Amino acid sequence: MASLIQPLNRSLLFILAALTNGLLVTAAEPADVPLHSRIDSILEADAGTTNFAAISDDAEFLRRVSLDLAGKIPDADFARTFIADRTASKRTQIIDDLLASPDWSRRMADLFHVILMERRGDDADWQVWLEKSFATNKPWNLLVFQVLNADADDEENRAAAYFMSKRLEKYGQNPVDYPGLVRDIGRMFLGQDLQCAECHNHLFIDDYKQLDFQGLFAVYKNTFVRRDVKFPAVGEKAMTAPVEFVSVFDPTQRKTGPRIPGGSEFEIPEPKPAESPAPKKKQPEPPRPEWSAVELLARELTRPENRQFARTTVNRVWYVLLGRGLIHPVDLDHSGNPPSQPQLLELLTDEFIAHHYDLKWLIREIVLSKAWQRTSRLAVAVEPPKPDRFAVAIERPLMAEQLLASVIQATESTELLEAAAHSSAKTEANTDPAATTEAATDDESKLPTIAELKTAFAGAFANEAREPEGEFKATVKGALFWRNSDEVQKLLQRRPGNLVDRLMKIEQPSPLIDELYLAVLSRHASPDETAVMTDFLNAAGTNREAVVRDAAWALLTSVEFYVNH
Repeated sequence: MASLIQPLNRSLLFILAALTNGLLVTAAEPADVPLHSRIDSILEADAGTTNFAAISDDAEFLRRVSLDLAGKIPDADFARTFIADRTASKRTQIIDDLLASPDWSRRMADLFHVILMERRGDDADWQVWLEKSFATNKPWNLLVFQVLNADADDEENRAAAYFMSKRLEKYGQNPVDYPGLVRDIGRMFLGQDLQCAECHNHLFIDDYKQLDFQGLFAVYKNTFVRRDVKFPAVGEKAMTAPVEFVSVFDPTQRKTGPRIPGGSEFEIPEPKPAESPAPKKKQPEPPRPEWSAVELLARELTRPENRQFARTTVNRVWYVLLGRGLIHPVDLDHSGNPPSQPQLLELLTDEFIAHHYDLKWLIREIVLSKAWQRTSRLAVAVEPPKPDRFAVAIERPLMAEQLLASVIQATESTELLEAAAHSSAKTEANTDPAATTEAATDDESKLPTIAELKTAFAGAFANEAREPEGEFKATVKGALFWRNSDEVQKLLQRRPGNLVDRLMKIEQPSPLIDELYLAVLSRHASPDETAVMTDFLNAAGTNREAVVRDAAWALLTSVEFYVNH
């Protein structure tokens, strides 16, 4: 009898633990089941009567995975080969190939530059540092620690100070925006927008307290931009006492030392007595005190015991890949805005910590899931599911960087492709001649440089500076850019080996049209599209090259090209 009771008790304890942690669905999965399968198990178990879209076809999958992992569409030859390939493991193989390519680190550097800096500006050393960090698969918590610690003495990683130093600059006659820095750290790394808790407890969110804001403010109000070095660097004044504050609704005097929201206050050590009499001449303060509150908070925020940091990271990654966060908006994580699938969020958080904040591993598992690989198409008679069910792919416009790289790829502008692949951010910023290869001698027809194109596309498609670039929307500014842009028209001019040149060498309309669709939309043309485009080409008369350019322009400016479909 005892031999039967003991296993039963273990089973009851197992079920009780799973219920207590809200993880009953995932707890039933064997430990060797990959994360992507557990993701789908939770979503399907939580679906109820939700209608799931089918898995995307090969063309839709290839285009989306290339945009998400490489930051650009695939070339026509690769699209043709992948679609024709019948190998069962080809999707896993292309995911792994993209994650191992240099395009991966460039894509991640572009993505997180936009997420972290929000179009405040560009710095070549920062961009190179980000790219190297992703190329070496640096743990995410270490990367963020280096960003928040901003140590100028660490030569290999001092470029990380750009995040803080740019926010500590004065704009016009405005004072340094210390509250803005506190707000950005809270919402980007803890998923909590504490802006409305600066002067009192948040009026609408019970979880956000004035103490949370002031615990961060106590540290960052002592930071400043260093002027004694020629690179972006942050200095820190010694913190000798807690910050004092009152609520606008309560005159009671309060104070706090360094603390992260929801964490314990750290005690400020007593200053050491001077070993010798102070010199008569005042000496400048060192750029960093012996006891650094900045380093303390950077370490506390990113340590594994602070689950909020890991939870915020996986939620933001989920948002980037699936178009909506499990907590949405991603910077409003509080009890009044619970996650749509709490078990899934806890699972992702647990696994991210267990895998030592390996961002590449996390992204690979999400992209392998059926949730990510679903099509964005639903049958006409099917009622669209709620977006928080993740039952159908959510289409979203491309970032300016993705759009530019994809236009260059689609037009097969070989010179620009080579320049982008082999020149660093620093050489681009300095307009290295290698990045300004010209295929024509007159100003009207020469190719624009990578730097010129980046400026043009960011001006047309990026958000304004200091605005979170979350919900990307089509704008009149973007539409006018497509219609009037000299840069795009120059990319479509015929040059040896580019798209228009290659299409002009194909005599029959049908193969020409199919090649055009593979190059621009990464798929074969449908019969209806082929018929319409054939009529368009046949009406060209002697001006065939201009009509081919117009056909390419029409696909480049289509909604299908503009979104991550």
